[in-house]
Amino acid sequence: MKQNFQNAIIATVLSFVLLSLTIGGLIQVEGIETTVVARPWYVVIGCTIVFIIQLFRDQLVFVFKGFGNVLKTLVRAEQIAEHAIQLKGSDRFNPLFYLTVLICLSVYPFIVSDKLWIGMFIDIYIYILLALGLNIVVGYAGLLNLGYIAFYAVGAYTYGILNHFYDFSFWLALPLSGMTAALAGIILGFPVLRLRGDYLAIVTLGFGQVLVILLRNLGSITGGPDGIGSIDRPTMFGIEFSRRAKEGGVPFHEFFGLEYNSIIKDFFFYFLALALVIFTIYVISRLVKMPIGRSWEALREDETACKSLGINSTSVKLSAFAISSFFAGLAGCFFAAKQRHISPESFEFIESVIVLAIVVMGGMGSTIGIILAAIFVAVLKDYSQDLQEYRMLIFSLILIVMMIWRPRGLFPATRPFIKLQNRQKSQECGC
Repeated sequence: MKQNFQNAIIATVLSFVLLSLTIGGLIQVEGIETTVVARPWYVVIGCTIVFIIQLFRDQLVFVFKGFGNVLKTLVRAEQIAEHAIQLKGSDRFNPLFYLTVLICLSVYPFIVSDKLWIGMFIDIYIYILLALGLNIVVGYAGLLNLGYIAFYAVGAYTYGILNHFYDFSFWLALPLSGMTAALAGIILGFPVLRLRGDYLAIVTLGFGQVLVILLRNLGSITGGPDGIGSIDRPTMFGIEFSRRAKEGGVPFHEFFGLEYNSIIKDFFFYFLALALVIFTIYVISRLVKMPIGRSWEALREDETACKSLGINSTSVKLSAFAISSFFAGLAGCFFAAKQRHISPESFEFIESVIVLAIVVMGGMGSTIGIILAAIFVAVLKDYSQDLQEYRMLIFSLILIVMMIWRPRGLFPATRPFIKLQNRQKSQECGC
């Protein structure tokens, strides 16, 4: 307890200095005058929290571990129930459950009929697409990629450039955006074939930053800092969802004899995003069960053993980068079509950190965990208006608690294993 008290005093003093420089004062600009409003209570509350956490650290760790054990017990009970039901095929595949979820998601936009709530789920679907793609590299292949948002930008700018200069439609540019991002993933994969861990993370981080700089400087192609605007939205068999269609086109409301309502466009984007998520989940779930997916897992566990089994680690790494980047390219193309304007500011490093945090928080290799974490992060990031100033602080605290309580994520992926019999017991039994 004495050692904890000393650590608490030191941590509180450091926190007082840091909090005084960050949230201790609020800068307000009115015209040409700049004033600083002191907020001492924020510093006091922050220092008090730090002091209590450090002083009772052992007790708090014990409590968190207790919650973790309870959650493990619940997960174990769920697995036992699944085996008791004796589902056909995979133990974790319940068609009725997934069908129910799909039906609920399909009727959701018609129930709420609100642009804000529909837009929130569209943003959630984009984060799910990105997190599922990154999960291939980080969760399955075990390769840390800190520049993943660069492939998201490649997909968005591919559609923006093709549509702006060559009048490509969304449906034609969608696979091209994915393939262009996959090609960028292969280009990045070749120089980092021999790198792992921190060195790989540094190189991928540099790749993401270099790409953002190129987007700003190649003004004749990318529009520079202003980006590319007036990007065409996708159509449905040539039917457009705007108030007035382009020359030769037909608006949706005129085609069906309805009054114009802008929410119909949101319905279309909602179901398009949902279809992309379902497609991504299906493809990745099939890939993981194929030899290429087993190769990713073998590479993650032990690269030396992977090579000794005759697996070409070069092709395995390149396939992980390419397929992961492909889904980021699809998400980028959809993002460009939804926003109708893209600029380098949309693809900063913080976005890569957020997507990586979703994968870590949900559980590397766990699809369900990633989906739940993406919902939480998207809501906290974009729709917590009352917590705009503190959302990243809250997000960081949650990650710290997660690392203490559930270091493998909310729903860590279950992997098959063989439990060996205790050697001493084997000798007693005469085995």
